[in-house]
Amino acid sequence: MNEKIVLKNGNIIDENGKVTENINVYVSDGKIDKVTREITNGYDEVDCTGNYITPGFVNLHTHSPMNIMKGIAEDISIDNWFNEKIFPYESKLTNEDIYWGAVIASAEMLNNGVTAFADHYFAQEEVYKAVEDMGIRADIAPTIFGLAADYRNQLNEAIDFVEKYQGKNSRISLRLGPHAPYTCPGDKLTEIINAAKKLKVGIHIHVSETEEQVDDSIKNTGKTPIEILYESGGFDVDVIIAHGLWTKKEDLKFINNKSFFAFSPKTYMKLSMGEGNIYSLKDDINYSFGTDGAASSNTLSPLEQARLFALNGKFINNNAIDFKTIDIWKALMNGHNALPFNTGKIQEGYASDLLIWDLNKINTFPVYDPLTSIIYSSDSHNIKCTMVAGKFLKFDGKLIEDTNNILKQVKKIQDNILQRGKGESKIQY
Repeated sequence: MNEKIVLKNGNIIDENGKVTENINVYVSDGKIDKVTREITNGYDEVDCTGNYITPGFVNLHTHSPMNIMKGIAEDISIDNWFNEKIFPYESKLTNEDIYWGAVIASAEMLNNGVTAFADHYFAQEEVYKAVEDMGIRADIAPTIFGLAADYRNQLNEAIDFVEKYQGKNSRISLRLGPHAPYTCPGDKLTEIINAAKKLKVGIHIHVSETEEQVDDSIKNTGKTPIEILYESGGFDVDVIIAHGLWTKKEDLKFINNKSFFAFSPKTYMKLSMGEGNIYSLKDDINYSFGTDGAASSNTLSPLEQARLFALNGKFINNNAIDFKTIDIWKALMNGHNALPFNTGKIQEGYASDLLIWDLNKINTFPVYDPLTSIIYSSDSHNIKCTMVAGKFLKFDGKLIEDTNNILKQVKKIQDNILQRGKGESKIQY
């Protein structure tokens, strides 16, 4: 199939949830040429009769290499999850582990309709290589721990990485990833943010994840983590705030429209992190959905996270009318606005990162409202095709990549991780 493709006679669902039936989407050179009912020759045809075409999903916060540790730390407290399991195992990960973790994560995301993700991890060149090889889009933020003994080296390596790779691949953007205000205390957070300003990139940071973090921050500094981020200059740049579960109402004055929150409710439920405040503040926050790493959420599906967010919100707020389907869809689509890829709209000139949905299946049929079918009934089997930059990476229900080889390689990595066992972590949670 050449790079001139027409998705013929499909039903479009746009970023606002509007449905337009029986229309053609013409794609060439990675972009949408036109959306019309007119017929133009010279394009390879993909018959979308009876199917729905939507923008792809964005996973706005994940740690893709952590797919390699999916299921390794279960049924334990959040403190022990980090300190007794994840950090010790991570301390012995090799570059090969991280590469294949990012590869299998990319495959899972493509299968789930994710066309771009925002990553926060170390050994960033391995993640970069995996993204290049898999054809997906990614915004990569090298993790920096300000409390680590090798903090200065981490910062310098992150700066070098951005300087070396920024702009080299149109599917990949870069930013800096200070881990959190409590792990990058004092002047270190300001130093990292100043480096991002100098590089003309944004940041991706964990903020106000737990109630204890917020309480400790107020006790030790007199300020919330959001306020610390503000005073460090974090809102002067584009910022992805991972979680923000315990953001306070008084924090809202610090936040601007360049700030995007990535909610991951499955992780909050899994690690018993509490209700937080996001369900009451969501109308005042610019948000979309992330999955966190698969070591905590076990799956990489922003759609699943959105579904849980809606259900939790209705339950916690005791209001079945709120958290409307259309608003959840718009929040899913809002992830595109956080990344610089010109995606998220099915309009002429936008990047052709698209999904083709088959809702004529047992789990979604009959279809009274396609958005309801997608958000509350669908799964990856309903995603017939995933297209990134005009190329099908999933077609007719199957990933293009050789998944058997990926599974074979990851099995070897799994065996090696168990054989090596745990090491010593550089930091305590």
